[in-house]
Amino acid sequence: MENSGSKADVPDLIPARMLSEFAYCPRLCYIEWIDGEFSDNEDTVEGRFAHRRVDAKEDDIARDGIENENEKENEKENGKETETGREAFHARSLFLSGPKAGITCRIDLLEGDGERVTPIEYKRGKAPGIPEGAYEPDRVQLCAQGLVLRENGFRCDGGIVYFVRSKKRVAVDFDKALIRRTNDLIADLRTAAEKREIPQPLQDSPKCNRCSLAGICLPDEVNLLRETDSNEAAERGFLARIRKLIPSRDDTMPVYVLGHGNTVRKKGDLLEIWSRGDDDEKTGKEGKSKQVRLREISQVNLFGGVDVSMPALVELMQRGIPVLHFTRGGWFQGLSCGHTHKNVQLRMRQFSWAEDKKKSLSIARSVIYGKIRNCRTQVRRNDDKTEEKADGKSAKDALDRLERLSRDARNASSIEKLLGIEGAAAEVYFGRLGQMLKADQGFSFENRNRRPPKDPVNAVLSYLYAVLAKDVFVSLLAVGFDPYLGFYHRPRYGRPALALDMMEEFRPTIADATAITLFNKGELSERDFINTGIGVSLTSKGKKTVIAGYERRMESEITHPLFGYSVSYRRILEVQARLLSRVISGEIKEYPAFYRK
Repeated sequence: MENSGSKADVPDLIPARMLSEFAYCPRLCYIEWIDGEFSDNEDTVEGRFAHRRVDAKEDDIARDGIENENEKENEKENGKETETGREAFHARSLFLSGPKAGITCRIDLLEGDGERVTPIEYKRGKAPGIPEGAYEPDRVQLCAQGLVLRENGFRCDGGIVYFVRSKKRVAVDFDKALIRRTNDLIADLRTAAEKREIPQPLQDSPKCNRCSLAGICLPDEVNLLRETDSNEAAERGFLARIRKLIPSRDDTMPVYVLGHGNTVRKKGDLLEIWSRGDDDEKTGKEGKSKQVRLREISQVNLFGGVDVSMPALVELMQRGIPVLHFTRGGWFQGLSCGHTHKNVQLRMRQFSWAEDKKKSLSIARSVIYGKIRNCRTQVRRNDDKTEEKADGKSAKDALDRLERLSRDARNASSIEKLLGIEGAAAEVYFGRLGQMLKADQGFSFENRNRRPPKDPVNAVLSYLYAVLAKDVFVSLLAVGFDPYLGFYHRPRYGRPALALDMMEEFRPTIADATAITLFNKGELSERDFINTGIGVSLTSKGKKTVIAGYERRMESEITHPLFGYSVSYRRILEVQARLLSRVISGEIKEYPAFYRK
């Protein structure tokens, strides 16, 4: 791995919470603190909820339930004198720093008598049945707080972990062994931050099972691929059934707003979509509205002249929900989003890799290899016509040639040769695409054409490719990549080159498969298209039908050919983007192309 860090890059003060994470799992700490990534799950949300009383009003202290029932009832209430004769106090959410210790911390609750103080750390779970009373990460976090308090002139000999579910206080003594362990972890964390090398994943650890960052970390996937040639393994039918640590699909969904005159607004925790028809335009009425809960939205897609209110836009930005803008015809124009991803190191490595022709070629070969393999799978599954075409080529001929071209792609010696191989494969594949359509539906396909598309099938393909490109674009942004700098497609003004790279292997399995299904099931008819004389485009109703079919495909679950668990296509886009980031960081040897057998 590249060492791109230095002592100057590491903050002077390490958050005590990050020290606790480092003691629990060094990789978790690195992803959260250095890479700046975080994802909630039930446990993290519950943990924040458990801290709600810590930030309550001062007069709510007595209702916290934290006082030990065996202690004198009012011994430590504010303004009361303790046995030392000093006035007792409570301080909540106290921020302190210790430059010598190199730690900054937020203390949930601080009890004291003016000289001796005791930090109290809230934890959402139950007290563990171990001799120490609390796990090491919790004890280390408390000890780090104690070191900061001592540096600020307080006497602090121990702390307390309060377990919310157990309603139990566990005392932690700051003895020499714990202090030594805490200082060692501070030094180790600082060293890891300086090296800018992500720690290796834990091996089959139960800690991963409830980790909210498992879908970002991909511990079992990375461990499997670290020493494995994934593409060769897949060819042999290799299938590793690893733990399923990521959800099959997202709980949130994209929102699409199509058509001129629609307006997007915010109302409380809802997003309102107001549509205005021709009659409403004449009368000046508001029209009809639909409502979507903001927490259920993953992205908002605006096609054509759609207005969005500033309060709605700001709320979406604050929630990290991208707003994507398209022309009426489906051209992706850009997006509105909040802060960009914090993982600057990934983008620095991406730029370095893009300048290296050998490294760029290695990724491009895997991507095109996966694309051709998926094209072959589409022909094998959908082209059941045995007759030859006018050129004398049959489906079997196409399968054989695509097989050879996929192997040629893996061994291409330059980007230029790879482009030629991809072009040859596209000619073979699209030469059979028309045979995958049912003749009784009245649609035909001769060849791929665009700008503008000359027939309904090409119009649907172009529209689907644009929608797929935006989903890949969003996935890359979420991981921390710059979608405009690719390894196969060269940078060009306004072209999201990396998004185009990553969508190549998904064109056949997502976009083409959706188009074939829509035509063969009769979901699209001639009424869904407009022939302008120079090309063919979709009507508003046709676009809605295509998007509905696309979303069904994205939410459908398949068995991952490498990892063996069930997962949706939308989730696979993110997994592939994260695996690419692990290649860039040097964790795995090559990009594992996704393709179905």
